[in-house]
Amino acid sequence: MSIRSLARASRCAAAWTFGYALYRAYYALGGTIGMPGTPQSFPQWRRINGIGAAILLATAVLALAFVKVWEHRPARPSLLAFCWIATVACLSHALIDIIQRVASLNGALTISYPFWRTIDRRAADLQVLFFNEPWFFIEGMLWAAIAWRASLSESPRRRWWISSVIAATILSTVIGVLSAFGVIGRVIIG
Repeated sequence: MSIRSLARASRCAAAWTFGYALYRAYYALGGTIGMPGTPQSFPQWRRINGIGAAILLATAVLALAFVKVWEHRPARPSLLAFCWIATVACLSHALIDIIQRVASLNGALTISYPFWRTIDRRAADLQVLFFNEPWFFIEGMLWAAIAWRASLSESPRRRWWISSVIAATILSTVIGVLSAFGVIGRVIIG
């Protein structure tokens, strides 16, 4: 394990997460630039974004805190599991929403916006497609990089870890897309 390369990957993930936390905090503090419509409830909009900003800030801190924890061998399986979950969750989130937004822009899917009084569907789709979901995709890749730099690159189980990330991401993306198109019942995790 190279502490230096792990620290670099962790700092990148923390900075990336912190940047998105600032975006959410802007809306939590009442900012309106870039909003694709008018929410049903501004207090609820601000609260949702405030909670999101807090979770993101905690995640940024975790990315930095993990650098020291990786040095403790007994903690590594738990840390690898956390990185696995973060990688799969972020990549799946990105892929599902990208597919939905492309389908929405093409008229193949109508996305429900129950929390919005008014919404510019095209602006919402484009914002998610070119800003929000690329963030999630890169975040997922950064958590994979943290795992790789920490111990996976030297682990005999690295192929299993990577294969299972790919398989779980594909499976959850397929389930999410089938759910979004109404082929199966609605599936919401978390």
